[in-house]
Amino acid sequence: MPVTRIHWDDLPPDARQAVEQQTGPILRADTASAGANSGIAATLHTAAATLFVKGIPSDHPQARTQQREATIAPYVPAASPHLLWRVQAAGWDLIGYERIIGRHADYAPGSPDLPLVAQALVELQNTPCPNIELKAAEQRWKTYAGPAGVEQLIGDTLLHTDLAPHNMLITDRAHLIDWAWPTRGAAWIDPAVLILRLMEAGHTAPAADAWTRSHIPSWAAAPHDAVDAFSEANARTWDDIARNDPQEWKKTMGRLAHDWLTYWRTLTLSVTDS
Repeated sequence: MPVTRIHWDDLPPDARQAVEQQTGPILRADTASAGANSGIAATLHTAAATLFVKGIPSDHPQARTQQREATIAPYVPAASPHLLWRVQAAGWDLIGYERIIGRHADYAPGSPDLPLVAQALVELQNTPCPNIELKAAEQRWKTYAGPAGVEQLIGDTLLHTDLAPHNMLITDRAHLIDWAWPTRGAAWIDPAVLILRLMEAGHTAPAADAWTRSHIPSWAAAPHDAVDAFSEANARTWDDIARNDPQEWKKTMGRLAHDWLTYWRTLTLSVTDS
């Protein structure tokens, strides 16, 4: 369900006051234009600091994603923005982050951002998965799994699972943001997720596969059958997403997921026949 974006001054006074108890008086607030899952997303300026706040009505169905963000925040890689505080007041759940001044990543072929994206993903894959309650990959994709099942998705790697370019901020490095879907699973799942975003940016399936294989070790070691099982489940997931909310970009992701699955199965057959 989409969330209506409002401005800082539209928040209930008690909610703004609760934030200012953490920050001091807000001198200026600039609403973010990107993103669609927060009821408020703004850069806040105080006399002492600049920070980023995002929030959602506490009774909104997507409030659980913000709860997940707050829960995983202490365990994410050091390059991700640090959670500063969380307040719940006047029907709103609001969280404040350190502000990273950067731009969204460019995933296009040949982009100088791509090595930074790979480094960020490798850093994540080297980050210990915390011993907290997290959705397991085999549970998350179980509904969409084919006959091969999802037991091959089991693993103990901390996954981001939403590696769209607007979730990578670029400075002199790449910073992973928006941890709404943290998951525990096989390490190669995040590279598989990234590949679809590379295809969305103009890479062919073979080129995206080759680039990821050369930059992310877990992808180079991924078992063919396991990737096939995930790719089928992921294609069905995107089909469902686009069916329930037929925005053009979601339909594009569904098509790309099926294009990838076709490529992977053709590749698997060629390996089997060789």
